[in-house]
Amino acid sequence: MESFVIPERFAEQVARTPDAMAVSAGAVKLTYRELDERANRLAHRLIGLGVRQDDRVAVLLERSIDLVVATLATVKAGGVYVPVHEDYPPDRRQWVVDHAEVTVLLADTATRGAGLPGGVPVVVVDDDPATAEQPATDPSVPIHPDQLAYVIHTSGSTGHPKGVAVTQRDVVRLIFNTQWTPARHARVLMVAPYAFNVSTYEIWMPLLHGGRIVIAPAGRLEPAKLRELIAGERITGIHLTAGLFRVLAEESLETFTGLSEILTGGDVIAPNAVRRVLDTCPDIVIRAMYGVTECSLFSAHHPLTASYRPGTLVPVGDAFNDVDIHILDDRLSPVPNGIEGEIYIGGRGVARGYFGRTDLTAESFVADPFGEPGSRMYRTGDLARRNDDGLIEFVGRASSQVKILGFRVELAEVEAALSGYPGLAQVVVVVRELESGEKRLVGYVVPESGDIDLGALRAHAKEKLPDYMVPAALIQLESLPLTSNGKLDRKAMPEPDFEAASAFRAPETPLQEKLCAIFSSVLEVPKVGIDDSFFDLGGQSLQAMRLLSRIRTELDVDLLINVLFDVPTVAGLADHLDDAAAAAA
Repeated sequence: MESFVIPERFAEQVARTPDAMAVSAGAVKLTYRELDERANRLAHRLIGLGVRQDDRVAVLLERSIDLVVATLATVKAGGVYVPVHEDYPPDRRQWVVDHAEVTVLLADTATRGAGLPGGVPVVVVDDDPATAEQPATDPSVPIHPDQLAYVIHTSGSTGHPKGVAVTQRDVVRLIFNTQWTPARHARVLMVAPYAFNVSTYEIWMPLLHGGRIVIAPAGRLEPAKLRELIAGERITGIHLTAGLFRVLAEESLETFTGLSEILTGGDVIAPNAVRRVLDTCPDIVIRAMYGVTECSLFSAHHPLTASYRPGTLVPVGDAFNDVDIHILDDRLSPVPNGIEGEIYIGGRGVARGYFGRTDLTAESFVADPFGEPGSRMYRTGDLARRNDDGLIEFVGRASSQVKILGFRVELAEVEAALSGYPGLAQVVVVVRELESGEKRLVGYVVPESGDIDLGALRAHAKEKLPDYMVPAALIQLESLPLTSNGKLDRKAMPEPDFEAASAFRAPETPLQEKLCAIFSSVLEVPKVGIDDSFFDLGGQSLQAMRLLSRIRTELDVDLLINVLFDVPTVAGLADHLDDAAAAAA
């Protein structure tokens, strides 16, 4: 009888391939047996600290082998892992730990040095003598398939994140769905922020099928490093957000060489990007994905191969086995093919709900009129239609929830964070889409009186929100525009004019002139001076990736992304490149 418990499935794999490589990070590698033993010791340590079935364990580590050990150890102990993003502001990290009522916090020396949430016992995984003294045998904790596996937090319309509670059964049923080809995921690159739902694929797909997790170095990755990892580590499977996939397809096609399967989604997928990759790498399968955290990551998929011809939209296909996807109107009636409706998901994968928020759970997890008595479906807030072939085409959002850089963002949460700044009478946040398809948040504020220090307001937002939720532009208005019936007129909001605070200074050298042109093209602004900051002009991480790729293509220079954060102006980058060239000479 097959098991729907993660530790049991992992134990079966250890028994089959004890000496196969399970996880690697650079020169450090662990076999399945070694990973099992390290996780067992940490699991015994957690049990000794009082972790029992369904107790939450916060995980706050850099991307590393220890992160995989901590996650596996938590489920072995019968606990529920609660990933905490290392880049969250301190207040947000503390809120997640408090809200989840965690029993123990797992950290490492790097995150300990940056400051940890308080009020909970801490185990520093890479510096804990007591863990090394624990037995390497399996703790053999009885685990039921309907116990929770994890609680992952997403942006919430109430002003705080929502913790989505997913069971062991739902993880196992996703990973062992017969529509996967596990051989294509024999070596998976762990590159996404682990506090988001994609970590479910990056950790459990390889580990429960006898593959290997290859862990990317901690911190931000530039395109050159991503190419190097995929080629050098012979990566076969990877997940990329739709935005990053598009950037790499347009700027760095060689990145995809050698891959077997690319999973992409989280937003509208660019058809021409798919075509460019398949023309260059015809043996690759690009699998368009659709899913939400509330339904255990992936619910629909559509494999795209060399025969694909681009249309106006890339279909996300149809439901995985044992998942039910309904496109319904306002009366919960199915709409005909070609007509837009809202996506509701039933069947396998529907989460238990939002941890500690029965009110929010009742709003979004509704009775399923198409399923078994007592079953539920999740109202996604996403709009879609079925094409003539019956395949689902994702269209966009029906609610105030948006995707920024692949992350789900509730505009209400951003508005709530900005509203906490003193002296504001009104706050509205909207999404602006560039010609490239990339999206930016823009915040509009009306002061109670006088003027608002927008620089101080931005600093306030950075203290409350992760980087991807901080508006790229903040605009002060005398009043918010209204329609004739008194509702907010979002279309009448002025377009942001990204201008640097300093006076314009024209390029003075050929190198500066080339860099100004690259900045202008990537940021989609008409003019850039040599003292203008990339980030003051609205630049975010996807544009940073595109910028580095353009610099490599046009100037034949590979730049580390940290350099851009250190010297974000044309003048600074030009000096850096001149100094590097002089040192090389």
